[in-house]
This record gives sequence, C-alpha cells and structure tokens, in this order.
Amino acid sequence: MGWCLRLAHSEGGDPVLVDGQPSNGTANRSKILGTVDGTAIQATDFLKMKPAERRDLYAAHQVLYVYHDTIDATGDKAVSEHRTFKAAADAIDELVDVVKKLASANATNIFVTADHGFLYQESKLAPQFNLTVKPQGDKVVVESRRYVLGRGLKEDDAFRRFLPEQLGLSSDLEVQIPNSICRIVKPGAGFQFVHGGASLQEIVVPVISINKGRSDTVEPVNVDIHPESDKITTGQIVVKLFQQSAVADQRTARKLRAGLFFGDQLISNEAELLFDAESAEGRDRFQTVRLLLSKDADEANNQIVEFRLSEPIGETGEWKKYKSVPYRLKRSFTTDFDF
Repeated sequence: MGWCLRLAHSEGGDPVLVDGQPSNGTANRSKILGTVDGTAIQATDFLKMKPAERRDLYAAHQVLYVYHDTIDATGDKAVSEHRTFKAAADAIDELVDVVKKLASANATNIFVTADHGFLYQESKLAPQFNLTVKPQGDKVVVESRRYVLGRGLKEDDAFRRFLPEQLGLSSDLEVQIPNSICRIVKPGAGFQFVHGGASLQEIVVPVISINKGRSDTVEPVNVDIHPESDKITTGQIVVKLFQQSAVADQRTARKLRAGLFFGDQLISNEAELLFDAESAEGRDRFQTVRLLLSKDADEANNQIVEFRLSEPIGETGEWKKYKSVPYRLKRSFTTDFDF
C-alpha cells in the first residue's frame, strides 16, 4: 500500500494537519485513515468490546489503528507525573493485552510504536536545566517547555531553530527547541515529565513488528504461594513458594522480592529470591522464605496483613506487586528480638 502524506501546521500551530485535515483526536484520525479503508479506536474502547465485535471491526478495515495513552495521561499532569515509571510498566501490560486481543480477532501483522518519547526524572531538576531566557520573535504562536512555534523567531544560543522546510512541513511556522534537556520556564508545576524537543529520548521510538504465526514467546516462570496457615502468631513467618515449571528455552528465571505489608507499610524485612530451577521434578522447585516482623508490626496486631511478592519493573529500580495472600496477625505478646 503506497500512501504519501503531506504534513503541515494549522494556523495556530496545533493541531498538525495531514493532507489538510486536522489530526488531533480519534475521530479526526479515523477520517484520515478512511482514505485507505482504515479506522481508529481508543484502546479502552477496543478492550471493552466483545470478541465477536473485535473480529468484525478488524475484518471491516484494511488498517486498524488502536490508540493508547496511559503514559501521557499520567506524565502530562503535574499531580500524577511522579507515577510515570509505574505508568510505563502498566502501559506495557496493557499493550500486551491489546496485542493478544488483536491476534484473537485474526490480526496477523501488528505494529506497536509510539508518537514520541519523553524526558523524566524523579528528583528535582538542577537550576541550570531551567532556561533563564525567554523565546522571542515577530510572533510566538505556541510555547511549551520543550518547543516553540512562531514566525520570525529570534536566534539565541540557548535554542536551536529550524525552518519549516528543514522539517518537511508545509507551513510558515518556524520551530525552536531548547538545547540539551533544558526546559523553558513556564508557570505551574510539571517540570519532571516533558516532551517535544529533539533529544534522543524524545525522538527515538520503538517499532515492534508482531506476526501472529510466530510461536517463540519467551516468558518468566510462574510462582505460586503455598501458605501453611492463615495466621501469624509469632515474630516470624515462613512461607513456601512453588515454581510452576522448569526453566527452559521459552521459560526464563523470575526474580521476586518477598515482604509482609500492612496496607502500604512494610512490617518485616524483605527477601530477594530467584526462581531458576531447571529440574523437571516438582519437589525440586519449592523454596521457602523466612520473614522477621519489625516493631511496626505491633500496630497491625489482630488485623489483616499481606504477604506480598513483588517483581522488578525493568531496569528502573522500581517494583510492582506480583502475587499476594492475606494473613491475620494474632500475637499474644511481642518481644525485643523482632527485626
């Protein structure tokens, strides 16, 4: 399928026009895709559909565009940008679900990509990354923390300026971006998560090609929790864990962290575990973990607590819940020997 698009800025800079049509929003994208017998749908709406409805939707179009925005919806808001790492991990899980449902709807060639990357850090930015100069020009049309659109923009060492023809745009709007990862200072919060510049993190995006016919999916082994009781009556707890299958070509080892929690509060030590047993014998794939309760556990006495297994979120240093089971903490007394 050959398809040549003409991109341009609208008069106000936003939205971008595709062959003269606005490209913002699912409805507008469906109109653009309609020229090649395609359509667009929000991922949330796609996941709510019944299997038969998804199959009919896919069969009725040459191109099906499923839009997912968990990361932007979280990072672009000042009140939630601190949850960006978690949103990125959730997005991967949700995209896997979308791909599985597309495959079930008879899709054979699936491409997963993004419209842009982003810059994010949890710690507060150093002052030198906030520009002290303001964008200037004959007319500044759009000013974001990572880009400026305007006419007759003034040259400045703090910025890199591009003419529209350099960017392949049919427009009279020039583009300026801050050098490095610097931010343009604007009122309000929300400096940790930004995008729109030309750093590698913002402009290099993944393109994953998935073919339904492939059968070489690699996943980590699953682990079950086998509690011997539903009560904790002493200053420690011992829990048996079972690795469901042996590590093999399509089953990799799984790294987990075990701890006892009262709500979000850790009330024991945490133990890191690696499930990498290669034995075909189930009895060889059991592990036990022993946790010592801390003094904070006293506040949870006679209440429900949670034995929780967590797994790492990629290489971010963050962890997310994998599995858990409840226990009632019921100790008649505490000692000075607790962890």
